[in-house]
Amino acid sequence: MSSLTPIRFADLDLDRLAEAPGRVAVVLPPEGTLDPAARRINRLTRGALKRLVESERFAKMKSGEVVSLAWPAGVAAEAVDVLVLSKRATAVEARKAGAALAAAAGTAALLLAAGSHRRAAELAMGIALRRYRFTAHKTGEAAAERFGEVTLMVRDGAATEAEATAALAVAEGVHLTRDLINEPSNVLTTTEFALRLEELRALGLEVEVLEEPALEELGMRTLLSVGQGSASPSKVVVMQWKGGEEGAAPLALVGKGVVFDTGGISLKPAGGMEDMTMDMGGAGTVAGTMKALALRKARANVVGLVGLVENMPSGEATRPGDVVTSMKGDTVEIINTDAEGRLVLCDVLWYAQERFAPAGVIDLATLTGAIIIGLGHQNAGVFSNDDTLCNGFLKAAEAEGEGAWRMPLGAAYDRQLKSRIADMKNVGGRPAGSITAAQFLQRFIKEGTPWIHLDIAGVASVKESTAFAPAGATGWGVMALDRLVRDRFEAE
Repeated sequence: MSSLTPIRFADLDLDRLAEAPGRVAVVLPPEGTLDPAARRINRLTRGALKRLVESERFAKMKSGEVVSLAWPAGVAAEAVDVLVLSKRATAVEARKAGAALAAAAGTAALLLAAGSHRRAAELAMGIALRRYRFTAHKTGEAAAERFGEVTLMVRDGAATEAEATAALAVAEGVHLTRDLINEPSNVLTTTEFALRLEELRALGLEVEVLEEPALEELGMRTLLSVGQGSASPSKVVVMQWKGGEEGAAPLALVGKGVVFDTGGISLKPAGGMEDMTMDMGGAGTVAGTMKALALRKARANVVGLVGLVENMPSGEATRPGDVVTSMKGDTVEIINTDAEGRLVLCDVLWYAQERFAPAGVIDLATLTGAIIIGLGHQNAGVFSNDDTLCNGFLKAAEAEGEGAWRMPLGAAYDRQLKSRIADMKNVGGRPAGSITAAQFLQRFIKEGTPWIHLDIAGVASVKESTAFAPAGATGWGVMALDRLVRDRFEAE
């Protein structure tokens, strides 16, 4: 498992700028005004910073961009990185700027002189988010390489460190989500996934693992039908964080945890199937969010539930045309075994409501390719039966810089799910595929329960680097869910 790059916070010490190893960075506003650290760097480099500020290149730079002066005279550092950042930058802009600085620095040690910039804590979070590499299965030099130390020098180091504590806790949750999603399926089996979640007990979470006999007794037959073709046992893991008022109804987070998805008997094409190691992205996001809440001691009651299965073809696997009965009691005709995520979620959603009577439910799943066709890799699809909860989440996602777009629901789509022999089919055909998937899930939400379904198929793992992450798992959703809990569910 990767660990968060340690970030030291220190009071501004101009004398350290000359001898710092690795890279030294300063922050300049777009107008080019030099603060005390920048003036010291300018003097040490014999006016190089001033020449940059007066150049045509600097005039074209935008807030959040970085320019590097390589091997400058007068300092020990291999480069001086100049970060352009407005004094009025938003929190998200500052995080992106910190991430851009981290990307420019690579693995080198970094001394950032942020002076009195009011967004210094957000710069630290951006650096922490971007300084991530998944090297668990690398060997040789690639495995041995580590990120150098990061030091953030500001006017009041202790105050900035205190301000950044909660943000860095959330960054740790993001890193856990990325680690889980990036792991290959032969390593992150359902059993290994559950073991890693049990480790969160050390942070104060109550963690319970429900094995197949318990799931049978509860009647989770749709979930079990997905995993019955695999040698890996299906499981449901329940994580409770009780940081709010005793007895107060919790927010329930429910994650799809298909550790590998072959499509089952409805076998996927070979091309790209290797990416299906990330089909547990919803469960990974729930796990990362629960870790973040525990680390920052959130004053809220939140329960995270994940359904862990593997969808494999075998003589024991569910067949197209089979009919299974959900925990709720509704029967489902399985038309396509590759539409398995909704079968996992519907039982866990019902269980979450029956056991915890939550104040609201949010499920997350890499559910449909259709949502990628509709929204690409910039936004998750958001479906909801409650405007207040939905608008709160959309506001939180925007505040955290995580793309999310509300999609429609409507009874007219239910016609596509009608079955001749059962209460419903598990697919409704190609038209509006992500919407009919959400309509299927909505049937398992009790009347009066606020609910959001997040289809994260396009944002959980991507082929190119993003503002906050290298290519691969992004950790999307941890920051937005943490903000939603802070804004709407924490006790005063």
